[in-house]
Amino acid sequence: MYVIEGLYLASSAALVAVGLLMVALATRAYLQTERRAMIHLALGFVLVVAAAASTTISAFLTDFENVRSLLVVNSGFTTIGYAFVVYSLVSYE
Repeated sequence: MYVIEGLYLASSAALVAVGLLMVALATRAYLQTERRAMIHLALGFVLVVAAAASTTISAFLTDFENVRSLLVVNSGFTTIGYAFVVYSLVSYE
């Protein structure tokens, strides 16, 4: 494994860990307040985490082939995830 691959793996793992923490915090906030915005926030970060995790796993499984396809899928999931995050902010009561 090259150094850059190790750094990519480490940064992706950190993103997944912090993203899942945000999902847990948003879910807990929903259970305490019953504000629907917290569900949208959690769903948004689930999609961002899914994008990071699936891209990282796919990149290593395919030995970093089809990079363009990986980036398109990553950008799509991340964009939709952040759209949910933004919606949670503008719909907060």
